[in-house]
Amino acid sequence: MYIRNRDELLSHGNHYLRQAALDIAEYALSRVDPYKATREIVSLESNILTVGHLTYDLSQRGRIYVLGAGKASLPIARALEDVLGVRIYDSMVTVKEGQESLTSIIRMREASHPLPDQRGFEASQEMVRLAKEATEGDIVFCAITGGSSALAPYPVDEMSIEDKRLVHKLLLESGASIREINAVRKHLSCIKGGRLALAIFPAETINLTVSDVTGDPYDYITCPTVPDTSTFDDARQVLDRYGLWKRIPVSALHYLRNATPEHENPKDFGDHPVHTFLLVKSAAVCEAAAEKARDLGFAAHILTLEMEGDSMVEGLAFGKLLASHEGAEPMALIAGGETTVTLTSEGGEGGPNQEFALSAARALSTDDQVVLSLDTDGTDGPTTLAGAITDRSTMERARASGADVHLVLDRHDVSPLLRTLNDALVTGHTGTNVNDLKLGLRR
Repeated sequence: MYIRNRDELLSHGNHYLRQAALDIAEYALSRVDPYKATREIVSLESNILTVGHLTYDLSQRGRIYVLGAGKASLPIARALEDVLGVRIYDSMVTVKEGQESLTSIIRMREASHPLPDQRGFEASQEMVRLAKEATEGDIVFCAITGGSSALAPYPVDEMSIEDKRLVHKLLLESGASIREINAVRKHLSCIKGGRLALAIFPAETINLTVSDVTGDPYDYITCPTVPDTSTFDDARQVLDRYGLWKRIPVSALHYLRNATPEHENPKDFGDHPVHTFLLVKSAAVCEAAAEKARDLGFAAHILTLEMEGDSMVEGLAFGKLLASHEGAEPMALIAGGETTVTLTSEGGEGGPNQEFALSAARALSTDDQVVLSLDTDGTDGPTTLAGAITDRSTMERARASGADVHLVLDRHDVSPLLRTLNDALVTGHTGTNVNDLKLGLRR
């Protein structure tokens, strides 16, 4: 079971619809498990290693390394350890603070997310050392997933880790999309944008990853080990668009302003062997949710797999769409993507999925409507909550407690209210990290 506070969530509101929403979310999370997906494509029989369509005779190969960083990297690393065991020569995988390593051979480090810290920087330095150590004939597995930008920070020489942290904070609070944010972060890093792969060559690279970005672009999922499609011009345009030039550290400003084509990230790797396996697509969580919803008797409709925009705005629109549905047939509205929160001043405690669900509650018109919004990695924004589930009773109970939902949303301080109302989802670290799941049920 992923959802730890199910009893609290079912203690009020529409019990039937809430239970169905939680069952759908549980099933969807079980279907996007990176450990299972890794074990399905990686196997070892005697000296023969199989990875998807690739086959290696390990008696004819050199050493095996495992490198990684990200919120879904731990289960991939565990699966590789279970398959390869002591054949793993050396390793370094960085995970989010609080994730239990559950490995005995693969070396694990914890670091901060969503803002980078010194621990992540030191782990990245060790990862680069191992990458450079690998030689021709060696195999380097790279388990790099969403969250690696914070967990594997390696700022350009002109910047300190404190400067890098401030850039991350400003980008995350700006309302920029994940693609825009990463276009900047990739051009202030010594390992992102394919640069880690350059350090690994001439060894062979095998990327095992899952997608948390709409459209599944490799260079935004496992960007240190695939060619970069973005440019310095893209990064500079993001800072123009969100008015960040005067707020970023001087070191970052000078580096981006003065970058020349020679500083650009690699756009291809030539003949160097790099193989990328997408274990779980970003759309998988929505497809699994639709499958379970149909099993429960709902007519399931996937609205979009690429929802972006402001969480409050998109949440309210989602709630209005659910409330406007006419017909006797039970219905499930499903969407995937990643909405954002824009902070114009210091915010409170919250996250985009919590804001989405609470904002949607403002539009619900009957007791037979429920909205669930879930961050699939289990931590929504810089909080310990995974998201929220709301219905019309959410607004009624908020008013009874004296809370002003609109004011709470405007202040971006939704977590305390959702905890008080027992509408906050708690999962802990799920071990996966794909698109956020937006679910609306109507009976």
